[in-house]
Amino acid sequence: MAVSADCRFSLSAAGQLHVAVGLAGRNSRLLQYANGELMGNKIKLSRLHHQRAGSKSIKQQVSMSLATNIAGESKLRDLEMENRDPRTVAAVILGGGAGTRLFPLTKRRAKPAVPIGGAYRLIDVPMSNCINSGINKVYILTQFNSQSLNRHLARAYNFGNGVNFGDGYVEVLAATQTPGEEGKSWFQGTADAVRQFHWLFEDARSKTIEDVLILSGDHLYRMDYMEFVQNHRQSGADITISCLPMDDSRASDFGLMKIDSKGRVLSFSEKPKGDDLRAMAVDTTVLGLSKDEAQKKPYIASMGVYVFKKDILLNLLRWRFPTANDFGSEIIPASAKEFYTKAYLFNDYWEDIGTIRSFFEANLALTKHPPRFSFYDAAKPMYTSRRNLPPTKIDNSKLVDSIISHGSFLTNCLIEHSVIGIRSRINSNVHLKDTVMLGADFYETDAEVTALLAEGRVPVGIGENTRIRECIIDKNARIGKNVVIANSEVWFCEKLLLMFQ
Repeated sequence: MAVSADCRFSLSAAGQLHVAVGLAGRNSRLLQYANGELMGNKIKLSRLHHQRAGSKSIKQQVSMSLATNIAGESKLRDLEMENRDPRTVAAVILGGGAGTRLFPLTKRRAKPAVPIGGAYRLIDVPMSNCINSGINKVYILTQFNSQSLNRHLARAYNFGNGVNFGDGYVEVLAATQTPGEEGKSWFQGTADAVRQFHWLFEDARSKTIEDVLILSGDHLYRMDYMEFVQNHRQSGADITISCLPMDDSRASDFGLMKIDSKGRVLSFSEKPKGDDLRAMAVDTTVLGLSKDEAQKKPYIASMGVYVFKKDILLNLLRWRFPTANDFGSEIIPASAKEFYTKAYLFNDYWEDIGTIRSFFEANLALTKHPPRFSFYDAAKPMYTSRRNLPPTKIDNSKLVDSIISHGSFLTNCLIEHSVIGIRSRINSNVHLKDTVMLGADFYETDAEVTALLAEGRVPVGIGENTRIRECIIDKNARIGKNVVIANSEVWFCEKLLLMFQ
């Protein structure tokens, strides 16, 4: 860096600091220093010179002081950039188990491959967060029904779709059997899944990796992972757990923790109930909440998002707890007693899409004004597969508080408070309310539709005069004419109400 008489700065190619001493003119010169300590020595020499040269040395001292300050600020900036360097971070996205609580949506697809928001998949959330955070080394661990997930990842996150991973990679690590007695078992849990691929973090390509992010593939949120990692590094923690304040109604569904005034985790309990739950209540004003918020949310819940020092993670999985299969119920509670484990507050929208009810509610919540979570953020977009679909065509229809995905055909219908997926076909006089329709993977031509109807079969989409309420319609569903899918009592009461209005 060079500082001229008119206070301009520049940095040399070697990263060394250059400072112009004195005023502009024929007596001005450039002095080159390597570090702050050498600058200090030079300042002392200039003081000796002051006894001989008088006021001329004052100009040099001012310049040297400026140089010292610049060097200090430069070092702080370099340290901050080093802490935020995403090239030293690898992310592991856990593909989840069998997804029994999301059945039948997981009958033929992995949990992270379940569609959400009309045009996305659950896996797009952590993948997009990684991309927006600059993290380009990503592993996805899968075991159940992984074909649909593999296909989506291959289409969405390759070098031809506009997402540039540079020297990074996105790799799917499927459960596999290996020679030997231990290699005969599939993944036994989240920790065991990472353990079976521990060698990936010890090869030459991972030598620059310092920290490992452990993420879930079935959560809905937007997060800057590098802020999370930087907080972890600056605190000196071995493990950092991203957490959020939680109220009584949902606390027992999560892993809860107790922390001290500095955010260090003192104890951890996985999904406690009864007296064990009440024992985990803490003063959440420590996390920065107001007194009113702290009273409403007296628990600190784990999001299932962790960052480990790489060496600590490998030590825990291979040597310290070689038989522990799960992070949330085994590794984290045991590690909190032995390692510096810290809590990181994420006080923003986050939802675990682990059940049919949470999936349904999270989708419909996207239609609110304003929604608590939105896929629309120009600065931090959510990525997904490029489908090259045409805009949706809407003929003589009424849409109320709904999301309509691209490539759909809506004809003379009423859509209320619903999410309509890609390639949906909704025909005349159809009424959808509080419904999540996942769309279709393909189009049927007019000739194919005519042939199906002639054979007494049902085309993909929803037929005429059909009423559907509070329903999830899976992909490629075929619903015929004059169908009613709803809670009959509620529907009948609404009809009476409309009659008397």
